[in-house]
Amino acid sequence: MVHETGYYDLLGVRPNASSEEIKKAYRKLALKYHPDKNPNEGEKFKHISQAYEVLSDPQKRDLYDQGGEQAMKEGGMGGGTSPMDVFNMFFGGGGRMHRERRGKNVVHQLSVSLEEMYMGATRKLGLQKNVICEKCDGYGGKKGALEKCSSCKGKGVQIKVQQIGPGMIQQIQSMCGDCHGQGEKFNSKDRCKNCNGHKVERKKKILEVHIDKGMKDGQKITFSGEGDQEPGLEPGDVIIVLDQKDHPVFQRQDDNLIMKMKIKLVEALCGFRKTIQTLDHRALIITSKPGQVIKHGDIKCVQNEGMPIYRDPYEKGQLIIQFDVEFPDKGWLPEHLMFQLERLLPPREDVMLTDDMEEVELCEVDVRSERKNYSREVYEEDEEGPRSGVQCQTQ
Repeated sequence: MVHETGYYDLLGVRPNASSEEIKKAYRKLALKYHPDKNPNEGEKFKHISQAYEVLSDPQKRDLYDQGGEQAMKEGGMGGGTSPMDVFNMFFGGGGRMHRERRGKNVVHQLSVSLEEMYMGATRKLGLQKNVICEKCDGYGGKKGALEKCSSCKGKGVQIKVQQIGPGMIQQIQSMCGDCHGQGEKFNSKDRCKNCNGHKVERKKKILEVHIDKGMKDGQKITFSGEGDQEPGLEPGDVIIVLDQKDHPVFQRQDDNLIMKMKIKLVEALCGFRKTIQTLDHRALIITSKPGQVIKHGDIKCVQNEGMPIYRDPYEKGQLIIQFDVEFPDKGWLPEHLMFQLERLLPPREDVMLTDDMEEVELCEVDVRSERKNYSREVYEEDEEGPRSGVQCQTQ
């Protein structure tokens, strides 16, 4: 029996959710509410990270299920883990001791084309980052003027109590807004005028992102030490995540490229020569010899014309071609010439006819009538039973 569901509700999962469901929910929410993406959602991000820290640990989760947040305060949470520690732990920020010495990592998504992944490219990315204030050297104000925050009594957090039902109350712990969780602050007259006591200032940084040949969708490029700076901490990393854009011709499957090619019936039967424009702007000539019949849906490949292999770009995958055979329109050949065509094609299969068989005529399906009748069926089926909704056009 779960005592309270606040942490589960924060992550949007059920109380009986699996660890994988909890992990997936946290990943989605953490990226959405990360302070770098939503600077005004720091409080929301902290609560989400706190919920994940508890629910991802079987022992803490069990304790929370039995006694809620009160049980966590009395018996469990211990040494006050930072939300960024949880985020960095989840997204590859290293071990606990390492995280405590480093600032937070910054994650950015970079949209890239398939051509850039094929040929390689260099992109310039401008981002805003925190750097230690030059005026106060990261102290935040006048030396020796720091004093304990009166709002949180130096604890860095504030606790609010709210009633959630008859005879039921809930305690909510949040970061102190006056001292930003530091437990101490400067008076307005003693604050650094450049950073307003925040110890850091925002500056623009241009990064050159080198996209190597053969890189894949979702691959990460790490710039060590280029993350936000904080006093007393080693800067974190900037992590660029590649997001591959759709291509109008090619689809990528691992190191292979897949495309569709339309050919006419005469080309499918009698051969063809087609050209393909590659991602590096070369022209490939694709040949099918006469008599080498290509059927609708057939799949062929060209070796070594797919994507370059990452870190081995002289080797490539396959170019896979799926053929779409276009048949002629109705009436393309006069009826008196049909017998000549039939003489050239493989013989048709003979059908044995008997007197008790009934001959019918094929006609085109009227799609509009079919939709109309189907809509009418929805309302009339209960009263009159099911009806046939397909109508044929009479010639």
